[in-house]
Amino acid sequence: MNVKAISRHVGASLLVNALFMFFSILVSLVNGHDSALAALFISFTITLTVGVFPFIFVRKAAGISMAEGYVIIVLAWLLSFIFGMLPYALWGGPFTVINAWFESVSGYTTTGATILENVEGLPDSLLFWRSSTHFIGGLGVVVFLLLLIPSASQTKLRLSSLEISSLSKSGYKSRARKTVSIFTNVYIGLVLSAFLCYWIAGMTPFDAICHAMSVAATGGFSTRNLSIASFQSLPITLITMVYMVLASMHFGLIFLALVRRSLKPLNNEVLKFYLWGLVVGSLLVGITLKAEGVEQNWGHALLNGSFHIISYASTTGFAIADNSAWPYLASVLLIFFGIRCGMAGSTTGGVKSDRVLLFYKQIGYYLKHALYPSSINEVRLNGRVVKQEDVAPHILFVSLFLVVMMLSFLICLILGVDNRNAFIGTISCLSNVGPSVGALGTFGNYNIEPAAAKFMYTLNMFLGRVEIYPVFAVVSMIFGRKPILR
Repeated sequence: MNVKAISRHVGASLLVNALFMFFSILVSLVNGHDSALAALFISFTITLTVGVFPFIFVRKAAGISMAEGYVIIVLAWLLSFIFGMLPYALWGGPFTVINAWFESVSGYTTTGATILENVEGLPDSLLFWRSSTHFIGGLGVVVFLLLLIPSASQTKLRLSSLEISSLSKSGYKSRARKTVSIFTNVYIGLVLSAFLCYWIAGMTPFDAICHAMSVAATGGFSTRNLSIASFQSLPITLITMVYMVLASMHFGLIFLALVRRSLKPLNNEVLKFYLWGLVVGSLLVGITLKAEGVEQNWGHALLNGSFHIISYASTTGFAIADNSAWPYLASVLLIFFGIRCGMAGSTTGGVKSDRVLLFYKQIGYYLKHALYPSSINEVRLNGRVVKQEDVAPHILFVSLFLVVMMLSFLICLILGVDNRNAFIGTISCLSNVGPSVGALGTFGNYNIEPAAAKFMYTLNMFLGRVEIYPVFAVVSMIFGRKPILR
């Protein structure tokens, strides 16, 4: 194991955290030295010191292997969680150690779940830090999954994800580093354009940048207790819906559409599947809200239904209404779309629409093979044949996702969590949606849960964000007789 290379890469991730802590300090100074200044300054000093240490005392090493790439991913996330919780823990208030950990993990994994009952009680600098963790976590997924893994060596167990497989590479035709550049440019472009749109629509510059970082990362942290609903603005609501959809699309498709100045790249089978799902889900929820008398007119019913379906499918978690008392069908639909989620090549969590579509096609493949065994059957996606050996890792991921979900649900029950909360909380955290339904709904919070359950939820957030495989690979290397990756 190349410890030198690992330490330098992990140190770099901590320096990024230190940079945004410094920005948060500036926010505190602009606001007249608010109450979080000392906590942020101490956190910045500690994080900067630890992050710069490998660059001073460790020589630059050679490239990394696949195994070392996975170790870097896991360590970079875990240490970011730990150092990222320092501003919360040092500031105090509602942030016990477990609460600070929960808020930190939720921010970096762009889950958006919170333990805060009064978000507006935080100083602006700490609110900025919360949104910054979304920005770091959203971009971090792209950097680690598309830079480290594709450039590493081959692995026996083809631990490929949809972000780096032929299913999503077809739209790039570029090397790994170029791909990272594309993703980064699109990501930052979404943040900047969302900021301008929010500002023009009436948000203050501070609210605009915080919400822009959250929506581009499909996170959901807001500066207000009532999320987007607190602004009571239709333009802000519509802007949020547009950017939630854009941020949950494959960034490569957005890049190609802009560069070519054409909508042809959007003629994508997965994108159509995802968008039509949003349309159908929005109509069903809207009709349910009107039929059950939750909303008195069709306009509000369809707006609330479409906003929250998009919010859950994109795993953003913003809200414009309280869904704690919504009808059963509407709640089930939100949970379903929270599992299905957006496209590969975006910052969304969950199973991903690509895998869901591939799963459906694979079922059709086996049915045709069973009925007509002598016929030639193929799985095609966007007009290209997908080999069975390329399909297998994604079907395996769906299975692993469901297994982890059920095990987490059972553990939460053992820890004393209510049956309903254990189930919906596990799904929302594993899918990185954040808010769920009922008591853990759009205007609820996770502070009602036991400390052990909060920790379990953060484990789900982590597994959901890194898509399970890297954690399993590292655990196998630690406890196995020999590494599974070479």
